[in-house]
Amino acid sequence: MIVIESKRKKPETILKKYPDAILADVTSGAKDGLVKLSPFYPHGGIPVPFSDGYTATCVEAIWQGLKVFEGADIDVQMFKNDTMKNIKRTVRRFGKPLGHRKGVNGKELLGYIEARKQIYIPTYRWMLEHRVAPIIERLKEASNSGKTIVLLDYDTNADVENAKKPLSHASLIKAYVEGTYPYGENSSKVSKEKKTSVTTKGKSRKEDNNTQLDLFNE
Repeated sequence: MIVIESKRKKPETILKKYPDAILADVTSGAKDGLVKLSPFYPHGGIPVPFSDGYTATCVEAIWQGLKVFEGADIDVQMFKNDTMKNIKRTVRRFGKPLGHRKGVNGKELLGYIEARKQIYIPTYRWMLEHRVAPIIERLKEASNSGKTIVLLDYDTNADVENAKKPLSHASLIKAYVEGTYPYGENSSKVSKEKKTSVTTKGKSRKEDNNTQLDLFNE
């Protein structure tokens, strides 16, 4: 079973609710391999939607780079940011947001929810499939084995249509593993070749519910 909780909660509070759970931090502040699930992690080579020839370092760079404000258009230089810092483009600096441009050279501006569906969600799925498939497979195996896994995220909103709160990327991880990924062809199944590449070969694993999921580290 996979559940989502706020990283801001104390671990002891979460473990009272899920006594046998393993806590898995999937934010940019994670101290192990699970940091690769963060939208800020610079995997590199992530295709920018509706933008032939353009790639970016991370999912968040694409989301921020395609934003259009009253005082600024898109920022393709954002696609090169590999520091996991200074990626946010804010209202305070650029003024009222007008939408997300549908591609670097696109004319259409997408509203917030439509941009989630056409830009953020498909881009994050591409990252899951092409950059962290071994981690996802281990997560799936752990969940299927009966473990309770708590994904820690700063945002916990799983409702794509809720514009009042940021969408939790942990909710997308959960949906992908469970085969319910929104807006796009369901390709959550990892190939047999990838399954073979992440076989544990008999190595013992920690199962202390107060630790990160060591089995997700590469």
